[in-house]
Amino acid sequence: MAAETAAIRATHQGADRLSVSVRGHTLYSDQPVEDGGGDSAPTPTEIFLAGLAGCVAFYAGRFLQRNGLTTEGLAVTCNYVWAEHPHRIGDIDLDVEAPSLTEEKQAAFTRVIEHCTVHNTLRQPPGVVVRLTSAQPTAV
Repeated sequence: MAAETAAIRATHQGADRLSVSVRGHTLYSDQPVEDGGGDSAPTPTEIFLAGLAGCVAFYAGRFLQRNGLTTEGLAVTCNYVWAEHPHRIGDIDLDVEAPSLTEEKQAAFTRVIEHCTVHNTLRQPPGVVVRLTSAQPTAV
């Protein structure tokens, strides 16, 4: 069976602003003013972290629904710190608020949310290939 592929396209919009197309949806990213951007949208790194928080929240919500518990008050907060050499996200802390969660369901809930798709991808990182597909030929 062939692996399923999906395409996401980021297009430069001027200055530091990008338009990102995903399955017919459009996201935008920019850089903070102090980093030379216009701060018109989150940075690509913030979108990445938002994806993790959103994935955990999705899995948490599905767990609660399957167990007859309300999703009211469900929220995931993501805090992170930077690391250097190379510049990257060093640590990520996720705080999950699930007011309807019962004590007897906590262990199962934790196992489920710790295995959302984005978290699994961070634990077992994919290979990443960067390929230049078009460039002007160099004059000799």
